[in-house]
Amino acid sequence: MRKALVLAAVALLVACGEEQSELKEELKLATKDLRGKVDPLPQVKPYEPVPYTAEGEVDPFRPERINVAQAGGARAGGGVKPNFDRPKEPLEAFPLESIQMVGTLTRKKEYFALVKAGSSLYRVRKGNYMGQNFGVITLIDDGQVSLKELVQDSGGDWTERTSALQLQEVRR
Repeated sequence: MRKALVLAAVALLVACGEEQSELKEELKLATKDLRGKVDPLPQVKPYEPVPYTAEGEVDPFRPERINVAQAGGARAGGGVKPNFDRPKEPLEAFPLESIQMVGTLTRKKEYFALVKAGSSLYRVRKGNYMGQNFGVITLIDDGQVSLKELVQDSGGDWTERTSALQLQEVRR
């Protein structure tokens, strides 16, 4: 019985070998005409240097020019600058573009605006700060909140600019 099992195993191995040789032959026939093709590399254009022709022009990085510009800018700013010592209000953490005016309230002849920032609703009045440019509320009416912001220009001077938040419809 042992011999029969050994003979059966040998017969199976021989049969597998014959199948593989047929498969290998068929694969050789199918792939004998196949050749890989790689496109040639593109031609590299030679480097052509561009001549610098501004030797006779005024050097914009000359220290004298920078100092003159800074001295002139300090006088032009008018001394306007934000108060860095006051405590920040919660709405100053949000960019003004992300704050929405959603309504108004009146209490004892004083106007309040309801604004939405993030997922919270805030009640603000004239004199409150909002936005990241030191914006102080100057006027609240039925349709908008007007602000005066302080922004820094390229010379480092602080300048005032007016902005407004328009009343937005709230979709439920």
